[in-house]
Amino acid sequence: MTTKKKDICILSATHLRGPNIWTYRPVIEAVLDIGALEEFPSNKIPGLYERLTTWLPGIIEHRCGVGERGGFLERLREGTWAGHILEHVVLELQNLAGMRTGFGQTRSTHVEGVYKMAFRTREEQVGRAALQVGRDLLMAAIEDLPFDLEAKVAELRDLVDDRCLGPSTASIVDAATDRRIPSIRLTEGNLVQLGHGAAQRRIWTAETDRTGAIAESIASDKDLTKSLLSACGVPVPEGCIVRSAAEAWEEAQDIGLPVVIKPYDGNHGRGVSLNLMTEADVIAAYELAARKGDSKSVIVERFITGDEHRVLVVGNKVVAVGKGESLWVTGDGKSNVTELVDAQINIDPRRGTTEDCPLNALDPAAGAEIILELKRQGMDANSIPLKDQRVLIQPNGNVGLDVTEQIHPDTAAAATLAARIIGLDIAGVDLVTEDISKPLSKEGGAIIEVNASPGLLAHIKPANGPGRPVGKAIIDHLFAEGETGRISIVGVAGTKGCSLISRLIGALINISGKETGVACATGLFLNKRKVTDGDCANWEAGQRLLINRSVQAAVFETNAKAILTDGLAYDKCAVGVVTDLHGHEELAPHYIDSPEQMRKIMRTQVDVILPDGVAVLNAAEEAVVDLAELCDGKVIFYGLDPLLEAIVNHRALGERVVFLRDAHIVLAEGDNEAALLPLSSLKPAKAAQPEIVLAAVAAGWALNIAPELIAAGLRSFDSSQKATY
Repeated sequence: MTTKKKDICILSATHLRGPNIWTYRPVIEAVLDIGALEEFPSNKIPGLYERLTTWLPGIIEHRCGVGERGGFLERLREGTWAGHILEHVVLELQNLAGMRTGFGQTRSTHVEGVYKMAFRTREEQVGRAALQVGRDLLMAAIEDLPFDLEAKVAELRDLVDDRCLGPSTASIVDAATDRRIPSIRLTEGNLVQLGHGAAQRRIWTAETDRTGAIAESIASDKDLTKSLLSACGVPVPEGCIVRSAAEAWEEAQDIGLPVVIKPYDGNHGRGVSLNLMTEADVIAAYELAARKGDSKSVIVERFITGDEHRVLVVGNKVVAVGKGESLWVTGDGKSNVTELVDAQINIDPRRGTTEDCPLNALDPAAGAEIILELKRQGMDANSIPLKDQRVLIQPNGNVGLDVTEQIHPDTAAAATLAARIIGLDIAGVDLVTEDISKPLSKEGGAIIEVNASPGLLAHIKPANGPGRPVGKAIIDHLFAEGETGRISIVGVAGTKGCSLISRLIGALINISGKETGVACATGLFLNKRKVTDGDCANWEAGQRLLINRSVQAAVFETNAKAILTDGLAYDKCAVGVVTDLHGHEELAPHYIDSPEQMRKIMRTQVDVILPDGVAVLNAAEEAVVDLAELCDGKVIFYGLDPLLEAIVNHRALGERVVFLRDAHIVLAEGDNEAALLPLSSLKPAKAAQPEIVLAAVAAGWALNIAPELIAAGLRSFDSSQKATY
């Protein structure tokens, strides 16, 4: 007989990418064997509570089943098992790494010592890494061994930075979620689809599918931008293009000192030098700008006195304004410039090298603009300023102060006009003025640049306030009020003819005038054309339909195994069909050992029905009928016998049912009945499977397809169609 060890063995870890038996959102489900730890709940392991709370003090915020702060710690003191503890450790590790999560559940199985543990994760690889780190940390706490938590959290944080959406994109996606608009990440980067099928929009950080390529090209051409703005009456600084340092100095004298020099095709302030007064400064600034740009062309323009501002324009509205500030350090007579920058500037928690930081950390030894500015003052990174001597590190820039409420309406109008002139739907309009609360014309201010794909983080995390809801502004720009980005989605779950039901429903939707996709076990279909042969009742095939911009409605077949291994391919549906709860015998590898457990699995199809949607349920299956109470929307029962208890009771409530009477398909709502058509009018293959036909008819009715179109679709449907490519 083998003696079990006190160990946590991760038997499997499955990423459930869609709604599942645990929750509506993606989770990782781990199957854990805790061995002899089954006999040792937390209150029987000396020092475990103290070690865990020392390493993970934030775990006090976990409410657990108690429902209040400190709830999990109460469970830990009283005694809980290793699987449940690991759930909370993994969640807290993800939080420490900068990926906020909160949902987790752990349940025992019929096998002693084996648990299923699920936890929310926003990115699969981060979640899997946190699971392994969490297991190692918990075992160290159980065995009273050292554990380098700081190093492991740093690794997880790096993984979050590499693999998760950047904060700007995340703010837009979160705003979409708040409006119940679904999203799909299309790449490992920041390209995201908002909505499904023909109703979708796409974003790439602060660019959208409304951002024109021509507009982007104009914005990157600083001279052309100024010419267009000037022609339309927008104030811009006088300037010209030069192609040599000598020409730059000559034009600077013609324009009048001081001047600004910047790359012809630069962005984000790279290679820009301000307030240049001498020939040496102009020549050095030209060389910097030529290096930073993609061409040797450089712009010399009049220096505008005032503070730099970044005006974020979304659509035709100003949604945020940031003000720049010059950065200085003050000498102490001992520290060099680099040390002073670290102590007085980089200490700002908003500064750093990751995407979470709205401001960059500065390096006086490596930043070309800083090196040039220090050189103008006769210094370099290693110079030691005198005590109390102020040294300019970076003039202007750093638009970290929110002044949105202060912008004058005339200045806001000039910024939105500038964005429209260039053709950008989202633009960062850079302007310089002494006082943003006064019109540009009165202050002698000017618009100096219009940028595509502007940075959002400085507006989300300004230095002086809670931030502006720029993500919401972008979502409201892309989706009008009332738009959800959703198409009509039908889910079909069970084992009784679900492929044929799915295809029939697709045919009914298509005949009503919508471009329709169907993903089922017999293939992937677009309208009446099979585009992929083989089993397509899976996540990947479903995603192909959801990202297809021509699809106006989609039908998805699923089953218990698919729900257990992937979750549903969509977040919500208009109609959910459940035929039966059979098939638990095939699910032993998933620790399903009784028919009663099928309810928890198959209810997933009903749980995702929208509040204005409909559940279509088989009235002949008692377990299916019992799912009706879980539906947030309406219910239509279908069955061969009009005297089935569920049908009779539902009609008595004035609700809709579909059944057979005298070999005719009948639609009934309360006491009102309408005969749709006789089975004899259908092709023999369909007439021989009336229950399948009734399910499809009920789904069509749930989608408000006219009865005459349903009848026409049934008559014309050909289930023998071959693949066409």
